[in-house]
Parts: sequence; C-alpha cells; structure tokens
Amino acid sequence: MNKQYLYTSAITASLIAALLIIVQVVPSTPLLLMERLIPAGGWIQVVIAVIYGALLCYKMQDRKERPKWRTRAWLLFSIVFFGQLLLGILVNPVFLMTGKLHLPVPAIILAGPLYRLEGLFMPILFLSTLLLSGPAWCSQLCYFGAFDAWSAKGKTNKTAFRYHRPLRYSVLFLVIAGAIVLRLAGADGWIATLTGVAVGLIGLGIMLLLSRRNNKMIHCSSYCPIGTLVSFMKYLSPFRVKLNKDCTHCMACLKACKYDALHKDNIEKGQIGYTCTYCGDCLSACKHGGLEYRFMKLRPATAERLWIIITVVLHTCFLMIARI
Repeated sequence: MNKQYLYTSAITASLIAALLIIVQVVPSTPLLLMERLIPAGGWIQVVIAVIYGALLCYKMQDRKERPKWRTRAWLLFSIVFFGQLLLGILVNPVFLMTGKLHLPVPAIILAGPLYRLEGLFMPILFLSTLLLSGPAWCSQLCYFGAFDAWSAKGKTNKTAFRYHRPLRYSVLFLVIAGAIVLRLAGADGWIATLTGVAVGLIGLGIMLLLSRRNNKMIHCSSYCPIGTLVSFMKYLSPFRVKLNKDCTHCMACLKACKYDALHKDNIEKGQIGYTCTYCGDCLSACKHGGLEYRFMKLRPATAERLWIIITVVLHTCFLMIARI
C-alpha cells in the first residue's frame, strides 16, 4: 500500500467524520436517512460514509484508476439521489429531505429562485462548492451529469462540437428569460413545473443522441445552464489545472477529455478550454506529466491531493444526504 495515499485517505476520512457527526448531532430533524429508519442508524451511516470516502480517496489518487473510480462514484451518487426520489414518491415521504418535491433538473437551481423569488438553498450550496473545489460540481457532484458521462463513454471524438457556443448561450438566456417571464405573467406552479420537465427531457435527449454520437458530454458542456455558469464562475476558486513545460504536444490527452476542453489548437497555445472541470481524466492519459493541478504556492502534487480531499469529502457528504 502507498503510504502517501493512506495518509491522504486518513485526512479525508477524518473530515467526513467531523462533518457528518455535526449533521447527526446538531439538527433537531434527522438529516441522515438511516437515522430516520432505525434507532441510532445515523451513526451506522457515518461509519459507512467514512469507509467509503477513505476508499474512494485512495483510488482517486492513482491517476490511472481515477477516471474509472470517479465515474463509478458519480453514477452511484445519481442512482442514490433518484432512487430516494422514487422511494419518496412511491413508498414513503421519509425518503425525501423535507417531504416537498424539488424538480431534479439542474436548470432549476438557476430558474427556481428567479421564478419564486425565494429558495436560495441550492444556489448557496452550488456557490459554496465552486469556492471550495472549483468546477467539481460538474465532474462528481451533479445528480444529472453522471448519466451524460455514461452516454459519452467510448473513444472520444477529437473534433470540437460545432454548435457549442450558440447552444450554451441560447439555453442560458432562455432559462433566465423564461423564469422571469413566468414570474411576471403570474403563471401557475404546474406550468413552471411542466416547463422545467421539458428542459430536463430535452437534456436527456441530448445525452442519448448528441453525447452518445460524439462520445463527449454535450449536455454538460454545451446545454446545461449550470455547466455554463460553472465554466466561468469556477475561477472564484484558487484551484487550476494547467499545461506545464513537460507537455510534448503529443495530443494523447484529447482522447481522455469528455468535456470538450482539449483541442489541438488549445494544446499548441499551452491552454486548456474553459469547459474543463478539473476531473483529472486527462492526467491519466498523459505519459509525460504535462498537466498538473495548482493551488496558490503549493507544489502541484500537493495541490492535486488537496483537490481530491475536498472533492471526495463533498461528494461523500452529498451522497449521505442526497435527498430531494
């Protein structure tokens, strides 16, 4: 076993334990699902979370293994999220966070508060993750994006998606304008809900058609308005992924990027595209060490471990309270 991996995993496990113990002890209403189902079940869930987070952190530190374990963990998060939604609707509201439904479509994080003029919990949570881990929301924390990653599996198309810019800015504008128009028109909640469902169904269609055909995450990088916001607001965080002087322009990293962030022109200019989510898959493809994480004055290797710790802690805690 790698001692450095174990040390980093121990830090991750300790942070997860500290945060979830607070979640278990402080709120008057149980937030951990197992606490609602069985006496002292929350403590069992904390132990499960600590073991899961430590294992995931250990695996994520191996660059060759990272793409596989990242997508597995992300898919698990989405299955748990939507599984609890179905159980909450069909079996018992105890599986829901509040007993009130929130439409699980990423665009609603932006459109919902504009339409209701209230409900800032999700936007605040979203901004907090940006500050802590940059764009990790779009590579391991979004309940919707894992299905786009699944649709885009296979050999990546090196050609840039030609409708990227017009699609992403059009959808962002339409979502914002649509929410404001519905609010000003005094539209009933069911109309707003149907509109949100339509946005989500179109997104699923893009996953099944465009993402699958291009083997790129077209939904996340070109359609999702939250993904568009992340691509610019991620710079609120000090984390960066950069090309360094060891890059040989071999273009091997292009095959690994599902977010349409790496192209020949970018590499030749020493740049990474703005749709990069810092997922780290490209590092697994580079044999020359030409890509690295950066965080202020830390060494790249330390910055990479810090990003993994923060992202795995966020992912695990979200997983444990992933109810609607």
